[in-house]
Amino acid sequence: MIRFALLSLLSLTANVYAAESTVDIDTAAKLYQAAAMREQVRASLGAMPEHIRQLFAADSSAKLSEPQLAAVSAAAVRGFRIDVFEAPALQAFAEHLDAATVAKSQAFLTSELGKRVVTADVALATLGETNIDKVMNGQITAPSTPKRDALFDKLERATHSTESTVQIFLNMGQAVAVGTAIGSGLDTVVVQERARKSGEASRAGLEENMRLPMRRFMAYGYRDLSDADLQHVLAFVLSPPGKHYVAAYNEAMGAGFDAMGRRTGEQLGESLRELALAEMAPPLQAMPPAGIVAPPPVLPH
Repeated sequence: MIRFALLSLLSLTANVYAAESTVDIDTAAKLYQAAAMREQVRASLGAMPEHIRQLFAADSSAKLSEPQLAAVSAAAVRGFRIDVFEAPALQAFAEHLDAATVAKSQAFLTSELGKRVVTADVALATLGETNIDKVMNGQITAPSTPKRDALFDKLERATHSTESTVQIFLNMGQAVAVGTAIGSGLDTVVVQERARKSGEASRAGLEENMRLPMRRFMAYGYRDLSDADLQHVLAFVLSPPGKHYVAAYNEAMGAGFDAMGRRTGEQLGESLRELALAEMAPPLQAMPPAGIVAPPPVLPH
């Protein structure tokens, strides 16, 4: 369902709705296509190199030189690519689906309402970072009523949009840290545990701060859907197949972004090690800035 351009994510409900059986990659790919997951993810990738560079540049614990910051950008360009995302995402999607969920989800996504929902998701993903920030900050809004506000509250919770978005950022931060450690030849266990603790310490605050922006984002994206349409969408995501689909979707997105984070970290570790050898400078410690492990709640990318 509706997600960040990045978005969306290792689900907190994945264990509750574990698949009774898996489906093959081709079957998963058809559902992946129907949900326009590729278009939504691809829309977010262009901004990632500059976004990650800014996070490293702002990190007071590691003052990086211009060549080092250039290496950060280059690593993100090589890591955040749709071909890096897609294979692990599809594998995870297939592993967490079953035939009944595929049939019900495909029927919803290819229905008249489902197609309008997917079109809205893609439109949100392609708004651009500046406009997405404005939507989530409340600078750009859609007309609403108390009834619609209540529906979006239920939809946001039913799709676990806030929790899954936070989880993606936390997992991506760990993946970047571990990848950097691998590339730099450092202790990955120590690095991963440090990143995990940092992320867990910030989880509750991030979720609290992000919930309202996520509802604003959802309300703006679905502004052309009627109240009756929203009720039908809610009915689907609250049904057993819908819950299962949401969990599988989140697993797929989480696996894909983990892969891109690891690739970025590995590329970065290797580049910084080469720079250190060339310049006799100390390599960056294998821990991303706090902004990656626990990013500001309103950043969509």
